Amino acid sequence: MSRPIQALIDLSALEHNLSIVRRHAPRSRVMAVIKADAYGHGLLRAAEALRPADGFAMLEIDAAVRLREAGYRQTILLLEGFFSTEELAWIEQHHLSTVIHHHEQLAMLSAYGPRRRLDVFLKLNTGMNRLGFTLEQFPAVLETLKASHAVGQITLMTHFARADEADGNESVVAQLRCFNAVAAGRNLPRSLANSAAILRYPQTHADWVRPGIMLYGASPFTGRTAAELDLYPAMTVSSRIIATQMLKPGDGVGYGHIFRTDRPMRVGIVAGGYADGYPRHAPAGTPVMVSGRRARLVGRVSMDMLHVDLSEIENAGVGSPVTLWGKGLPVDEVARSAGTIGYELLCALAPRMQIVT
Repeated sequence: MSRPIQALIDLSALEHNLSIVRRHAPRSRVMAVIKADAYGHGLLRAAEALRPADGFAMLEIDAAVRLREAGYRQTILLLEGFFSTEELAWIEQHHLSTVIHHHEQLAMLSAYGPRRRLDVFLKLNTGMNRLGFTLEQFPAVLETLKASHAVGQITLMTHFARADEADGNESVVAQLRCFNAVAAGRNLPRSLANSAAILRYPQTHADWVRPGIMLYGASPFTGRTAAELDLYPAMTVSSRIIATQMLKPGDGVGYGHIFRTDRPMRVGIVAGGYADGYPRHAPAGTPVMVSGRRARLVGRVSMDMLHVDLSEIENAGVGSPVTLWGKGLPVDEVARSAGTIGYELLCALAPRMQIVT
Protein backbone atom coordinates (compact mmCIF):
# COMPACT_ATOMS: atom_id res chain seq x y z
CA MET A 1 0.00 0.00 0.00
CA SER A 2 1.46 3.35 -1.00
CA ARG A 3 2.15 6.20 1.40
CA PRO A 4 -0.99 8.35 1.63
CA ILE A 5 0.41 11.74 0.65
CA GLN A 6 -0.41 12.77 -2.92
CA ALA A 7 -0.95 15.75 -5.19
CA LEU A 8 -4.22 15.77 -7.09
CA ILE A 9 -4.05 17.79 -10.33
CA ASP A 10 -7.44 19.07 -11.43
CA LEU A 11 -7.27 19.48 -15.19
CA SER A 12 -10.71 21.08 -15.33
CA ALA A 13 -9.43 23.83 -13.04
CA LEU A 14 -6.64 24.61 -15.50
CA GLU A 15 -9.21 24.80 -18.30
CA HIS A 16 -11.40 27.09 -16.22
CA ASN A 17 -8.53 29.39 -15.28
CA LEU A 18 -7.56 29.72 -18.94
CA SER A 19 -11.12 30.84 -19.61
CA ILE A 20 -10.68 33.56 -16.96
CA VAL A 21 -7.62 34.80 -18.86
CA ARG A 22 -9.72 34.95 -22.03
CA ARG A 23 -12.46 36.80 -20.16
CA HIS A 24 -10.04 39.51 -19.02
CA ALA A 25 -8.05 39.77 -22.27
CA PRO A 26 -10.49 38.79 -25.03
CA ARG A 27 -8.57 40.49 -27.84
CA SER A 28 -5.12 39.12 -26.96
CA ARG A 29 -3.47 35.86 -27.83
CA VAL A 30 -2.59 33.78 -24.77
CA MET A 31 0.94 32.52 -24.11
CA ALA A 32 0.47 30.02 -21.27
CA VAL A 33 3.57 29.96 -19.07
CA ILE A 34 4.42 26.33 -18.22
CA LYS A 35 7.99 26.73 -17.01
CA ALA A 36 9.31 24.71 -14.04
CA ASP A 37 7.33 21.62 -15.08
CA ALA A 38 4.20 23.78 -15.31
CA TYR A 39 4.71 25.17 -11.81
CA GLY A 40 4.94 21.62 -10.47
CA HIS A 41 1.75 20.42 -12.19
CA GLY A 42 3.49 18.39 -14.91
CA LEU A 43 4.50 19.75 -18.30
CA LEU A 44 2.52 17.51 -20.65
CA ARG A 45 -0.34 17.13 -18.20
CA ALA A 46 -0.83 20.89 -17.96
CA ALA A 47 -0.25 21.44 -21.67
CA GLU A 48 -3.06 19.04 -22.52
CA ALA A 49 -5.50 20.95 -20.30
CA LEU A 50 -4.23 24.25 -21.73
CA ARG A 51 -4.21 23.07 -25.34
CA PRO A 52 -6.58 25.88 -26.47
CA ALA A 53 -3.87 28.44 -25.61
CA ASP A 54 -2.27 30.19 -28.58
CA GLY A 55 1.24 29.52 -27.34
CA PHE A 56 3.37 28.18 -24.51
CA ALA A 57 6.31 29.78 -22.73
CA MET A 58 9.06 28.06 -20.73
CA LEU A 59 12.77 28.19 -20.00
CA GLU A 60 14.04 24.70 -20.68
CA ILE A 61 14.83 23.80 -24.29
CA ASP A 62 14.44 20.07 -23.60
CA ALA A 63 10.92 20.74 -22.27
CA ALA A 64 10.13 22.77 -25.38
CA VAL A 65 11.31 19.91 -27.59
CA ARG A 66 9.19 17.44 -25.57
CA LEU A 67 6.17 19.63 -26.15
CA ARG A 68 6.82 19.89 -29.87
CA GLU A 69 7.40 16.15 -30.18
CA ALA A 70 4.10 15.57 -28.36
CA GLY A 71 2.36 17.25 -31.29
CA TYR A 72 1.84 20.83 -30.11
CA ARG A 73 1.99 23.22 -33.05
CA GLN A 74 1.43 26.51 -31.26
CA THR A 75 4.14 29.10 -30.69
CA ILE A 76 6.60 27.77 -28.11
CA LEU A 77 8.73 30.52 -26.59
CA LEU A 78 12.00 30.18 -24.66
CA LEU A 79 11.75 32.94 -22.06
CA GLU A 80 15.51 33.19 -21.38
CA GLY A 81 16.44 32.52 -24.97
CA PHE A 82 19.41 30.34 -25.87
CA PHE A 83 22.75 29.88 -24.16
CA SER A 84 24.89 28.46 -26.96
CA THR A 85 25.07 28.23 -30.73
CA GLU A 86 24.31 24.51 -30.43
CA GLU A 87 20.91 25.34 -28.96
CA LEU A 88 20.09 27.42 -32.02
CA ALA A 89 20.12 24.24 -34.08
CA TRP A 90 17.44 22.78 -31.80
CA ILE A 91 15.43 25.98 -31.99
CA GLU A 92 15.54 25.88 -35.78
CA GLN A 93 14.81 22.17 -36.04
CA HIS A 94 11.78 22.30 -33.75
CA HIS A 95 10.41 25.65 -34.90
CA LEU A 96 10.76 27.30 -31.51
CA SER A 97 10.63 31.02 -30.78
CA THR A 98 13.24 32.67 -28.61
CA VAL A 99 13.64 35.75 -26.49
CA ILE A 100 16.64 37.94 -27.35
CA HIS A 101 17.80 39.96 -24.36
CA HIS A 102 21.58 40.54 -24.62
CA HIS A 103 24.25 41.24 -27.21
CA GLU A 104 25.92 37.84 -26.89
CA GLN A 105 22.77 36.24 -28.24
CA LEU A 106 22.86 38.59 -31.21
CA ALA A 107 26.43 37.53 -31.91
CA MET A 108 25.58 33.83 -31.67
CA LEU A 109 22.58 34.28 -33.95
CA SER A 110 24.73 36.09 -36.52
CA ALA A 111 27.42 33.41 -36.38
CA TYR A 112 24.94 30.55 -36.70
CA GLY A 113 23.10 31.69 -39.82
CA PRO A 114 20.08 29.35 -39.76
CA ARG A 115 18.52 28.05 -42.95
CA ARG A 116 15.09 29.02 -41.68
CA ARG A 117 14.22 32.41 -40.25
CA LEU A 118 13.65 32.31 -36.49
CA ASP A 119 10.86 34.17 -34.73
CA VAL A 120 12.17 36.27 -31.85
CA PHE A 121 10.79 38.25 -28.94
CA LEU A 122 13.00 41.27 -28.38
CA LYS A 123 13.06 42.21 -24.71
CA LEU A 124 13.21 45.79 -23.47
CA ASN A 125 14.29 46.50 -19.89
CA THR A 126 11.75 49.09 -18.77
CA GLY A 127 12.59 48.95 -15.08
CA MET A 128 12.58 45.32 -13.95
CA ASN A 129 16.39 45.43 -14.34
CA ARG A 130 16.66 41.70 -14.85
CA LEU A 131 16.73 40.89 -18.57
CA GLY A 132 16.51 43.08 -21.64
CA PHE A 133 18.14 45.87 -23.58
CA THR A 134 18.16 49.41 -22.28
CA LEU A 135 16.25 52.23 -23.92
CA GLU A 136 19.48 53.46 -25.46
CA GLN A 137 20.44 50.05 -26.87
CA PHE A 138 17.02 49.03 -28.08
CA PRO A 139 16.67 50.93 -31.42
CA ALA A 140 20.02 49.73 -32.78
CA VAL A 141 19.35 46.14 -31.69
CA LEU A 142 15.95 46.22 -33.34
CA GLU A 143 17.43 47.48 -36.62
CA THR A 144 20.07 44.74 -36.47
CA LEU A 145 17.39 42.09 -36.11
CA LYS A 146 15.24 43.57 -38.87
CA ALA A 147 18.21 43.50 -41.23
CA SER A 148 19.17 39.93 -40.32
CA HIS A 149 18.42 37.10 -42.73
CA ALA A 150 18.22 34.82 -39.68
CA VAL A 151 15.20 36.58 -38.17
CA GLY A 152 11.54 36.23 -39.08
CA GLN A 153 8.74 37.72 -36.96
CA ILE A 154 9.87 40.17 -34.27
CA THR A 155 7.68 40.70 -31.21
CA LEU A 156 8.49 43.42 -28.69
CA MET A 157 8.22 42.48 -25.03
CA THR A 158 8.89 43.62 -21.48
CA HIS A 159 8.09 42.46 -17.94
CA PHE A 160 6.50 44.35 -15.05
CA ALA A 161 8.21 44.53 -11.68
CA ARG A 162 5.32 45.62 -9.46
CA ALA A 163 2.04 44.78 -11.19
CA ASP A 164 1.15 42.47 -8.30
CA GLU A 165 1.53 45.15 -5.61
CA ALA A 166 -1.32 47.28 -4.31
CA ASP A 167 0.79 50.43 -4.64
CA GLY A 168 2.43 49.38 -7.91
CA ASN A 169 0.35 51.53 -10.25
CA GLU A 170 2.95 54.27 -10.63
CA SER A 171 5.63 51.72 -11.47
CA VAL A 172 3.45 49.95 -14.04
CA VAL A 173 2.46 53.23 -15.68
CA ALA A 174 6.12 54.30 -15.88
CA GLN A 175 7.18 51.00 -17.43
CA LEU A 176 4.28 51.09 -19.89
CA ARG A 177 5.14 54.65 -20.88
CA CYS A 178 8.75 53.61 -21.45
CA PHE A 179 7.73 50.63 -23.56
CA ASN A 180 5.22 52.60 -25.63
CA ALA A 181 7.80 55.28 -26.36
CA VAL A 182 9.97 52.66 -28.05
CA ALA A 183 7.16 50.66 -29.66
CA ALA A 184 5.29 53.68 -31.04
CA GLY A 185 5.22 53.82 -34.82
CA ARG A 186 6.60 50.30 -35.21
CA ASN A 187 4.13 47.86 -36.68
CA LEU A 188 5.26 44.94 -34.53
CA PRO A 189 3.37 42.65 -32.13
CA ARG A 190 3.78 43.36 -28.43
CA SER A 191 3.75 41.29 -25.23
CA LEU A 192 3.76 42.82 -21.74
CA ALA A 193 1.15 41.43 -19.34
CA ASN A 194 1.80 38.75 -16.74
CA SER A 195 -1.00 37.37 -14.53
CA ALA A 196 -1.18 40.46 -12.32
CA ALA A 197 -1.27 42.85 -15.27
CA ILE A 198 -3.88 40.73 -17.06
CA LEU A 199 -6.18 41.08 -14.06
CA ARG A 200 -5.41 44.66 -13.01
CA TYR A 201 -4.11 46.63 -16.03
CA PRO A 202 -6.13 46.02 -19.21
CA GLN A 203 -4.17 48.76 -21.00
CA THR A 204 -1.17 46.39 -21.01
CA HIS A 205 -2.83 43.43 -22.76
CA ALA A 206 -1.57 44.20 -26.29
CA ASP A 207 -1.14 41.31 -28.77
CA TRP A 208 0.09 38.58 -26.39
CA VAL A 209 -0.56 38.08 -22.68
CA ARG A 210 1.59 35.72 -20.63
CA PRO A 211 -0.42 34.21 -17.74
CA GLY A 212 1.48 32.11 -15.24
CA ILE A 213 0.37 31.72 -11.64
CA MET A 214 -3.31 32.47 -12.33
CA LEU A 215 -3.54 29.43 -14.61
CA TYR A 216 -2.78 27.24 -11.61
CA GLY A 217 -5.45 28.80 -9.43
CA ALA A 218 -3.34 30.97 -7.15
CA SER A 219 -3.62 34.72 -6.77
CA PRO A 220 -0.84 37.07 -7.92
CA PHE A 221 -2.00 39.58 -5.29
CA THR A 222 -1.52 39.58 -1.53
CA GLY A 223 -4.75 41.49 -0.99
CA ARG A 224 -7.14 39.43 -3.15
CA THR A 225 -7.80 35.72 -2.93
CA ALA A 226 -7.93 33.34 -5.85
CA ALA A 227 -11.61 32.70 -5.08
CA GLU A 228 -12.34 36.43 -5.36
CA LEU A 229 -10.72 36.32 -8.80
CA ASP A 230 -12.82 33.28 -9.77
CA LEU A 231 -9.72 31.09 -10.03
CA TYR A 232 -9.86 27.39 -9.13
CA PRO A 233 -6.94 25.58 -7.43
CA ALA A 234 -5.41 23.11 -9.85
CA MET A 235 -3.31 21.30 -7.22
CA THR A 236 -4.51 19.80 -3.95
CA VAL A 237 -1.90 18.16 -1.74
CA SER A 238 -3.51 15.73 0.67
CA SER A 239 -2.51 13.02 3.09
CA ARG A 240 -3.83 11.16 6.14
CA ILE A 241 -3.19 10.95 9.85
CA ILE A 242 -1.01 7.91 10.55
CA ALA A 243 -0.82 8.17 14.36
CA THR A 244 -2.10 10.22 17.30
CA GLN A 245 -0.58 11.24 20.62
CA MET A 246 -2.27 12.50 23.80
CA LEU A 247 -0.02 15.11 25.40
CA LYS A 248 0.09 16.69 28.83
CA PRO A 249 0.64 20.40 29.55
CA GLY A 250 4.30 21.24 29.01
CA ASP A 251 5.06 18.34 26.64
CA GLY A 252 7.30 19.15 23.70
CA VAL A 253 6.34 18.34 20.12
CA GLY A 254 8.75 17.14 17.44
CA TYR A 255 12.42 17.93 16.89
CA GLY A 256 13.88 20.55 19.20
CA HIS A 257 10.65 20.86 21.18
CA ILE A 258 10.17 24.32 19.68
CA PHE A 259 6.48 23.96 20.52
CA ARG A 260 5.26 22.97 24.00
CA THR A 261 1.67 22.39 24.94
CA ASP A 262 0.03 24.76 27.40
CA ARG A 263 -2.89 22.38 28.05
CA PRO A 264 -3.82 18.77 27.42
CA MET A 265 -3.68 18.32 23.66
CA ARG A 266 -4.30 15.53 21.21
CA VAL A 267 -2.09 15.76 18.15
CA GLY A 268 -2.19 13.89 14.87
CA ILE A 269 0.91 12.86 12.97
CA VAL A 270 0.49 13.36 9.23
CA ALA A 271 2.43 11.57 6.50
CA GLY A 272 4.10 14.54 4.83
CA GLY A 273 7.20 16.61 5.40
CA TYR A 274 9.87 18.70 3.77
CA ALA A 275 11.10 15.77 1.67
CA ASP A 276 7.68 15.86 0.01
CA GLY A 277 7.88 19.61 -0.60
CA TYR A 278 6.10 20.94 2.48
CA PRO A 279 7.98 24.01 3.80
CA ARG A 280 10.19 23.08 6.75
CA HIS A 281 10.05 26.66 8.03
CA ALA A 282 6.23 26.66 8.37
CA PRO A 283 5.57 27.82 11.94
CA ALA A 284 3.04 26.64 14.51
CA GLY A 285 -0.35 27.95 13.51
CA THR A 286 0.04 27.30 9.78
CA PRO A 287 -3.43 26.19 8.64
CA VAL A 288 -4.20 22.56 7.82
CA MET A 289 -7.52 20.89 6.98
CA VAL A 290 -8.43 17.68 8.83
CA SER A 291 -11.64 15.91 7.86
CA GLY A 292 -12.80 19.11 6.19
CA ARG A 293 -12.25 21.26 9.27
CA ARG A 294 -9.58 23.82 10.06
CA ALA A 295 -6.69 22.77 12.26
CA ARG A 296 -3.20 24.10 12.87
CA LEU A 297 0.35 22.89 12.50
CA VAL A 298 2.36 22.46 15.72
CA GLY A 299 6.02 21.62 16.18
CA ARG A 300 8.80 21.57 13.63
CA VAL A 301 8.13 19.99 10.24
CA SER A 302 10.34 16.93 9.84
CA MET A 303 11.47 15.13 6.70
CA ASP A 304 8.52 12.76 6.44
CA MET A 305 5.95 13.88 9.01
CA LEU A 306 4.30 16.85 10.62
CA HIS A 307 2.06 17.39 13.68
CA VAL A 308 -1.42 18.94 13.76
CA ASP A 309 -3.49 20.01 16.73
CA LEU A 310 -6.66 17.91 16.93
CA SER A 311 -8.11 19.66 19.98
CA GLU A 312 -11.14 20.96 18.09
CA ILE A 313 -11.67 17.89 15.89
CA GLU A 314 -12.84 15.20 18.29
CA ASN A 315 -13.58 12.48 15.75
CA ALA A 316 -10.28 12.74 13.86
CA GLY A 317 -7.94 9.79 14.18
CA VAL A 318 -5.75 7.41 12.25
CA GLY A 319 -6.84 7.46 8.61
CA SER A 320 -8.55 10.86 8.76
CA PRO A 321 -8.00 12.86 5.55
CA VAL A 322 -5.74 15.92 5.65
CA THR A 323 -5.44 18.75 3.11
CA LEU A 324 -2.11 20.59 3.20
CA TRP A 325 -3.16 23.03 0.47
CA GLY A 326 -5.59 23.18 -2.44
CA LYS A 327 -9.37 22.82 -2.44
CA GLY A 328 -10.70 24.33 0.77
CA LEU A 329 -7.29 25.66 1.81
CA PRO A 330 -5.67 28.12 -0.64
CA VAL A 331 -1.99 27.60 -1.28
CA ASP A 332 -1.52 31.36 -0.91
CA GLU A 333 -2.77 31.22 2.69
CA VAL A 334 -0.40 28.39 3.61
CA ALA A 335 2.48 30.15 1.87
CA ARG A 336 1.77 33.44 3.63
CA SER A 337 1.82 31.70 7.01
CA ALA A 338 5.14 30.08 6.07
CA GLY A 339 6.63 33.42 5.00
CA THR A 340 6.82 32.62 1.30
CA ILE A 341 4.62 32.70 -1.82
CA GLY A 342 2.35 30.15 -3.43
CA TYR A 343 4.66 29.88 -6.45
CA GLU A 344 7.37 28.30 -4.27
CA LEU A 345 5.09 25.69 -2.73
CA LEU A 346 3.66 24.63 -6.08
CA CYS A 347 7.10 24.36 -7.67
CA ALA A 348 8.70 22.57 -4.72
CA LEU A 349 6.92 19.22 -4.93
CA ALA A 350 9.46 16.44 -4.43
CA PRO A 351 10.00 13.73 -7.05
CA ARG A 352 8.69 11.13 -4.60
CA MET A 353 5.26 12.82 -4.44
CA GLN A 354 2.53 10.66 -5.96
CA ILE A 355 0.69 12.65 -8.66
CA VAL A 356 -2.92 11.76 -9.52
CA THR A 357 -5.45 13.33 -11.88
